[in-house]
Amino acid sequence: MSPYHKHVFFCVNQRPAGEDCCNNHNAQAARDYVKDKVKMLGISTEKNTIRINSAGCLGRCDLGPVIVIYPEAVWYTYVDQQDLDEIIEEHLMHGRVVERLKI
Repeated sequence: MSPYHKHVFFCVNQRPAGEDCCNNHNAQAARDYVKDKVKMLGISTEKNTIRINSAGCLGRCDLGPVIVIYPEAVWYTYVDQQDLDEIIEEHLMHGRVVERLKI
């Protein structure tokens, strides 16, 4: 059993120059933003643990940037902080999949 209720993986892979990858879309900054926002909101608690992690290549660069949230195994793409805020609000806080960002 996982020690986390939600485990969020951000692909932050950087491929050689010219190759498409998630980090070309500022994935590391997006990961840092979500980690800080989850902490600031206080939504990761003993009863609802949320872990935000960096991941190497998740193999879906053509759809990137991408994140995957377990245990549901829901894959998302995002464009900006508003998309990330929606994922935090809907999925991490309320358990609702954000269909428009799902891949």
